[in-house]
Order: sequence, then structure tokens, then C-alpha cells
Amino acid sequence: MNLIWPLRNALTDHPDDIAVVFGDRRLTFTTFVDRVSRLASVFRALGAAPGDRIAMMGTNSDRYLEYLYAAWWCGAVINPVNTRWSAAEVAYSLDDCHTCILIVDEASAPVASELRRLSLSKSIETVIRINSGGGTGASEEWELDYETLLGDATPMEQVERSGDDLAAVMYTGGTTGQPKGVMLTHSSLYLNALSVLAAEPRPENPTGILVAPLFHVGGIGLMLQLMHRRCKLVVVAAFHEDALIKVIEAERGSEIFLVPTMLKRVVESPALQRHDVSSLQLILYGAAPIDSALLARSMKALPSASFCQVYGMTELSPVITILGAAQHDPTVSENAGRLRSAGRPVPIAEVRIVDDQDRSLPCGAVGEIVARGPMVMAGYWNKQAATQEALRGGWMHTGDGGYMDSEGFVYVVDRLKDMIISGGENVYSAEVENAIAQLPQVLLCAVVGVPDDNWGERVHAVVVVRPGETLDQDAVIAHCRKLIAGYKCPRTVEFRDELPLSAAGKLLKYQLREPFWAGRKRGVN
Repeated sequence: MNLIWPLRNALTDHPDDIAVVFGDRRLTFTTFVDRVSRLASVFRALGAAPGDRIAMMGTNSDRYLEYLYAAWWCGAVINPVNTRWSAAEVAYSLDDCHTCILIVDEASAPVASELRRLSLSKSIETVIRINSGGGTGASEEWELDYETLLGDATPMEQVERSGDDLAAVMYTGGTTGQPKGVMLTHSSLYLNALSVLAAEPRPENPTGILVAPLFHVGGIGLMLQLMHRRCKLVVVAAFHEDALIKVIEAERGSEIFLVPTMLKRVVESPALQRHDVSSLQLILYGAAPIDSALLARSMKALPSASFCQVYGMTELSPVITILGAAQHDPTVSENAGRLRSAGRPVPIAEVRIVDDQDRSLPCGAVGEIVARGPMVMAGYWNKQAATQEALRGGWMHTGDGGYMDSEGFVYVVDRLKDMIISGGENVYSAEVENAIAQLPQVLLCAVVGVPDDNWGERVHAVVVVRPGETLDQDAVIAHCRKLIAGYKCPRTVEFRDELPLSAAGKLLKYQLREPFWAGRKRGVN
């Protein structure tokens, strides 16, 4: 089982059909595969052997899709880099799994220059520069130009890899303050895509809109689902609601994946009334819980589309439950309560609710959501203890608290692990606390997630300042922006004389969270 198979099948069945659209560029399957095989040849000539990691740092584009498939074509492993990370975070993700080649576009070139100038990355041997708009991209003597390399390359035969072989290392935040590289195989990604397709009917002859970042497994997941069906993939460089609405109209887009914050901005945009988006037939949403009022408003604003919620995590390739279109039908009385759920397990996933001893709990009892099946990660790169903890007993422990009803619907009600989801991005409190603690004025600090109307949750820091020192919110936030990605930085900072501790000296974060979540049905947004 290999992620290249659907692409090769499409080349055989529909060689002249449009495979990828990006701006004015339209690539048939024949052209796309030719470029993929040439880029794979470039990777091989630069020393990338099967199993080696290759990274890309850039916004969505047709070139990003070429990178993904070329890495798999030559037997390598993708390591997509989050473009919102600081240079130090990028360097860690590259060096942790010994990534040898990095591709950057014009937007990310300054970070690559910083990596090079400060010698932050020890593993990167080659940097390839793309100009997403076309033409020559390289501007530094140590950069290679993407188009020049492809023009000089000869297509190579695909390297066969098995389903158990590694396909991706996807970095997520870490509970200890260090990101973890989630190892996903060809089989886990391949079967998860098929399982999501099997769980929910899809539009005929669809045109998929890829706007979710391709450095996230959610964006890659939709890409794989579309490629399985030989669809046209319309790539949008970055999310902006007005531009996205125009693309949907121009390309007659039929399905899309959006996180709730994106969906909110789309339905609130005045542009929605000026453009015809009636081609939309399916809107997948997920990566964070959705507010019931936003969902109702979205369904009213986009009446041509069916809605489908997906729930999972990077470690699960990524989907384990789906709340399908049938459960979004407002004319069915039972659906009023189901819209608060994350849906039922997909065909390849077994899902349970367990207590702190990993014993199964009865229907309605709240515990940790765990899952097993072929979509589960192979482990965390070079983190054996963390892998064993997450996969204990053969089940992936999600860190989400929830319950299951008598019909198998899963409800997420709280977050057991110390994580915040803000705008669809995972933020681990430990990473933010480590950054804040480097301020010499800080004696103690704690970071929690609190409700936010725009982002679902926002990062809130509680700080105890050392005696005789002074500090304000702006200084804390400015300091954090030097060390971690902007979305991880606190949006609000509270100063206290002390933090709540148990008799054993353990920080009681729930006491910090309680006032913000009081009166709500669940402790996550």
C-alpha cells in the first residue's frame, strides 16, 4: 500500500483531466506526474535515500503538492514545516528527525536565511527556493532554484515502499515543552482517507478546494481523499474569506475543509452575498469544537452544502469519528442533541471511553477517549517513553475527556491533557510556560485556555512576579513572540500574588480555569 497509487491510477484512467489548479496554472495529471517524477529525481540526485526526511516551509501551492508526492515517489518521508513557527522551533523540527533537504517559498525565505545565518539547523544540507508565482526563485548563493532543477532533471521510476514504511513526520506541540514528531505510515494515511470516504457519501465529479494549510494533517487528509477519487484539486495559498469565496465561485468548488474560525469568517463576510457559492455540496469542519450558534448560522448561510464534522488528531492520521450530513438535518428531532457530538467511529477505528486505569466505562460516563486501528501512528520520533505512554495497552490515548451514548455517538466535554486549541492550532501550555519563565522578573507562571468568541479558545497566562520587580502584559507577550509562534503567545496576561497549590505543592490549574468556564456545558471551545 503506497500513497502514490491513486496518483498513478489517475494517470492511467484520466491522463488529460485537470489534476491541480493554482491561480492561473492548471496541470493535467500527465503534467503533474511528470513534474513530480522530475522533482523526485532531483531529491535522489541531492542524496535523499528512501526513508530520508525532506521538509517544505511555505504557503499552499501546486508546488507544495509536487513536493509531497515527489518525496513519496522517491521513497522519502515528508516533514512539512509550520510556517507560523519561530526560527528556533523550525530548527528543532528539522534537526530532531535529521531532515536533509528544505524547500522554501518567497514568504518563508527570511526564516531560511535566519536558520543559515545563525547556524540554527545542523541537519539541513540543501535549501531549494520556489517562486510560487513562477520564474526563478533563488536569490542567495547557497540556494538552489526549484524550476532550474526540474528543467535539468530526468523523470525517475517510482520507488516502491510498503504500507508499513514511514510516509510522514508531522510535528505537534509537546507536553514537556518540546514538539513531538508524529510518525505516520503509508497505510495509516491511505486507510484513513478511504475510511473517511466510506463513512460519508461524497459529491459526484467534485472539485475540491484546498485552503487548510498543507503543513497540517487535516489539509493533507483532504488532499488524499480527493486524489483517491481522481478529483480536481484547487489550491488556495492562504485563508482569506473574501478571496476564498471568489475562488469557490470561479472554480465551482464542491467540497472543502474548514476549521470553525475559518467558517465563522466566511459566513460573516459581506462578499458571501455578492458571489454565487451554490456549487458547494459538502463542508467538512473540525480541528476544534464548533459553537452551536455558529453551526446553525453556517447551515442557513450556505444552504446548498451538507455539513460533516470530523474529529481526531495528528496521531490518528487524523480522523476517528464523523458526524455526517444525516445527523445535521434539522428536520430530524433526534439531531438536536447529536449536533453537540463528534459523531460515530469511522469504519477502521475502534473507540472506547476509559477511566484512569484504562477500564471501559458505561454509556454516559465521562472518561478519556481512546482509539485503536490501522490509522494509529507508529509512534513519536525518538521519544520512546512518550510513545509508550500514549499507546499503552495498544490504544491511542487522545487526552480528550468525553462520553459515548447508547447509539455510539462520542461527545467531547473536556481536555485532560494540558492543551489549548486556538483557531484550530494546538498549543501546549508547557511550551508557553517555558517561554514566559525565561523572563528574569517571573517567579511562577501558569498557562490555561479560556473561552474566546473569535478563536474558540485563547491562551491566558497567570504570572507571579518576583518581589521588587515589575512587569506588564505587553512585555510578557513581546518576550514570548521572540521564542515561540505568534499563535502560541498569550493573548491575555493576569498577575497574581500566588498560584493555587495542593497540599502536595501541585499546581491546581482547574481553579484558574473555572471562573472562565462557569455556566458552560463543556470545558472546551
